[in-house]
Amino acid sequence: MKQLLFLLLVVPVASQSNLNSITQAISKGDASTLGQFLDKTVEIAVIDREDIYTRSEAERILNDFFNIHEPKSFSQVHKGSSKARNSLYCIGNLVTGKREIYRVYIYMRVDGDEYVIQELRFDKE
Repeated sequence: MKQLLFLLLVVPVASQSNLNSITQAISKGDASTLGQFLDKTVEIAVIDREDIYTRSEAERILNDFFNIHEPKSFSQVHKGSSKARNSLYCIGNLVTGKREIYRVYIYMRVDGDEYVIQELRFDKE
């Protein structure tokens, strides 16, 4: 019972903190910080490149993307969680220095007492 109460109280707070750190990392193009929140394996979709990668491979792909498409800003459009609070998602817009706009989809799941990114998509608008 204590564990359930802990999860109900702490996980939502931790998820908001993680989500804020994740969106800040995206807006700065900081693949290294973003990598700290990736699951051991993660689905990454960047424009026409989509696959399941290890954390280190995904971080390298994100770094390459951010080097080519330098982020200027990221804004959350929508976020939510499952009824069981075992997953969380966020949809936002990334604006680059080349004035490109990417719709970003972040899907996270609970791993222990924190949320980790299971899927991250960058779709060009």
